[in-house]
Amino acid sequence: MAEQKYYKSATGVDEFYYSELDETGASITLNDPELVDFAQTINIEMPQEAARAYGSNKTAEIAVSSGDVSVTAAFHRIPEEDKQRLFGLEKTETGLYAYGSNDSPPYVGVVFVKTFEDGSKEYVGLPKGMFMRPNQEAKTKEGGGVEFSSEETTAEFMDRKVAGFTEEKTVIFGRDAKGSTTARDAIFQAVFGRAYPSTTTTTTTTSAGS
Repeated sequence: MAEQKYYKSATGVDEFYYSELDETGASITLNDPELVDFAQTINIEMPQEAARAYGSNKTAEIAVSSGDVSVTAAFHRIPEEDKQRLFGLEKTETGLYAYGSNDSPPYVGVVFVKTFEDGSKEYVGLPKGMFMRPNQEAKTKEGGGVEFSSEETTAEFMDRKVAGFTEEKTVIFGRDAKGSTTARDAIFQAVFGRAYPSTTTTTTTTSAGS
């Protein structure tokens, strides 16, 4: 029997994880995936353009070229520790961090989650990219009311070899029904080479002579 198609639309975004890639090739990432909580909006642009060849007064052939994949992400706030890692910032022993012309952001892998009202989740993986530092804004209070600010950053992503695929990929998707973690576990292994952070492994040792 054919698998039933899923037509529900996502209503939320959650669980934005990143980790620096290991450019030495010894492993996929340098650290366990790090969570940046309170993601508000994440937009992935994946442009394509069709080129037509003509002959005999009609279309003879169509070829599709894919443009660069870019991401725009807004958060309630990006903590200083994550800014330092994502944007390649220098930090002093007294806790100051700064932006400069020689900042060098690392390549990172990213996974975030689109949530659905029925409890299912769609995991989106971005295997290799760099984040650009966000603009800084501040606004006065008006009329005694409170208006929260947000922080928005952009990133550019590129193809990377991912286990399980024959060609290099830029964006990966996987959906889990409510209560399932199959796609989640697979995409964390594909992007980070590591287990989902809540997963714990218990090692049992046996004493000598037992």
